[in-house]
Amino acid sequence: MRSFGKLLGLFFVGLLNVFFFWIAFFLFSNAYYALGTLFIVLVMLIDFFIFNPRGYPYRYVAPALVLLTVLVIYPIYFTIKTAFTNYGTGHYMSKEEAIERLLYDPVYTYQVENDSVEYKVFVAYDGFTASHDDFLILFKIDGELFVGEKPSPVKRKGKDVLLSEAQLTLVKGSAYQLVPQSNELAQIRMILLGEKTYKAFYSPHEEFLKVNEPIFKSRIGQIHLHRSDYVHPNGNKYALRMDRTGEWGFVRIERLYRLDLLQTAEDGKPKTKVVVVNNKTNRPLIEKEGSFYDVNENGEEVYLIGYIDFVGWKNFSRVLKDPRIAGPFLKIFAWTFVWAVLSVLVSLAVGLPFALVLNDPKLRGRNIYRTLLIVPWAIPVFISALVWRNGLLNESYGVINKFLLPALGLPALRWMNDPFWARVGVILVNVWLTYPYMMTISLGALQGIPYELYEAAMIDGAGKFKRFWNITFPLLMTVIAPLLVSSFAFSFNNFTIIYLITGGGPPIPGSTTPTGYTDILISYVYKLAFQAGTGQDFGLAAAISILIFFLVGGISYFNFRFSGVFEEVGK
Repeated sequence: MRSFGKLLGLFFVGLLNVFFFWIAFFLFSNAYYALGTLFIVLVMLIDFFIFNPRGYPYRYVAPALVLLTVLVIYPIYFTIKTAFTNYGTGHYMSKEEAIERLLYDPVYTYQVENDSVEYKVFVAYDGFTASHDDFLILFKIDGELFVGEKPSPVKRKGKDVLLSEAQLTLVKGSAYQLVPQSNELAQIRMILLGEKTYKAFYSPHEEFLKVNEPIFKSRIGQIHLHRSDYVHPNGNKYALRMDRTGEWGFVRIERLYRLDLLQTAEDGKPKTKVVVVNNKTNRPLIEKEGSFYDVNENGEEVYLIGYIDFVGWKNFSRVLKDPRIAGPFLKIFAWTFVWAVLSVLVSLAVGLPFALVLNDPKLRGRNIYRTLLIVPWAIPVFISALVWRNGLLNESYGVINKFLLPALGLPALRWMNDPFWARVGVILVNVWLTYPYMMTISLGALQGIPYELYEAAMIDGAGKFKRFWNITFPLLMTVIAPLLVSSFAFSFNNFTIIYLITGGGPPIPGSTTPTGYTDILISYVYKLAFQAGTGQDFGLAAAISILIFFLVGGISYFNFRFSGVFEEVGK
């Protein structure tokens, strides 16, 4: 039985090794080299912990090590790496992939001849049903007939097919038999290949076949011919394009760009580098700021494609120096600080009195009151936020504007469109959701204060206020100060409330970045990364995320030092 358990354990470890190496191989094949290397290192460490007696104590922390590395350490590394790049809209791929797309993508081709060549499409039939995935195309080029089969991928990048090709075969002397034998495409009804029969399906010049044009374009053209070339025996290439008459046909094309060597001089020394050259103008492309540019006939630079490039401290300097970003950033930072401080202080100001009342042993029904007061904390945040937004703060039919304020003789408030009241609204919601937490931690701390201290103070003649200020509050803060700091850090990055209540609005007029009066730094980062009107900017968002980390860390450290929590723990 013991041997069976060991074999089962070895089998499990073997499966784990296979699984981790498969993940690493998949990541390497998709250019995620750092994460792939990380998985290999992890599986080697796990094997060391399991099979080496010196690593025995660590085998129990191996699952935590894997989760820590994959869910914490690597995201931190990836964020730091992204912050020093231009990763974002127009810059999603590596430089090598960008060059491959310039060389192979059908978008970067040009038409050599004005007119398209004659062609006719034949498909195999399964009974009376056409098989659109099994087809032949008959071409008439320079008076000779050629057959091309369905193109096959010749250049891939990950799952994307950059280019498919098929060779054109001269019908004369080949295995293809035309029925009837003719040199005119309009007369040919079938093509025989062994025992398989291909029947005429589409031709742009035959009316009874032209009715299949929508099916040809959607089921054959867009799926199989979108990124495909047919290669003539002499090297000429033909692709499906719109010709000068406005009809879709096969035209002769050439690649617009090629790789070439360029001799340059750096520091007085000759240097050879690989450049991308325009085949029509023989001029190398301009490469700057992580993008390739071509020059048109008017001498203007035309953007072609971008790639992920290292930009150094550019994203950080943009936050500090670019007025379009620095202005909103400083405003949002100031509001974020105010938002976090007020959320903590007001929540404590609401929760602490409830805790003092519930801590009174003479109060009857304390458990019922405690249960009722903790309800906002028990309800999911999403539900509470949406109830506040649509049920209470809605400007048209919300309870506050429609019933409460009119009953008091007050005008309706613009909770979502006035900057001041929008900020008041999100603070109210956050206080509603946070005060039960403050009440709970305060109540726990109050119950830990010895009652003898109050008895001694009462003997000395101290009143309730003096007892609270000199005994309750200092001892209370000693216990809950670290929790207040963590609550401050949580509020500083409380994306959910801002997103669900106001979405960061109302917008700040004249801002060139997507910013609003209630946006905090984390929601600003989200908008830059995913909702920017000029495109996504992950590099800048990552840079701001790092700044947020240091800001929250610095403020938290200062609060810990100022409150003396470290000294108390040391004692």
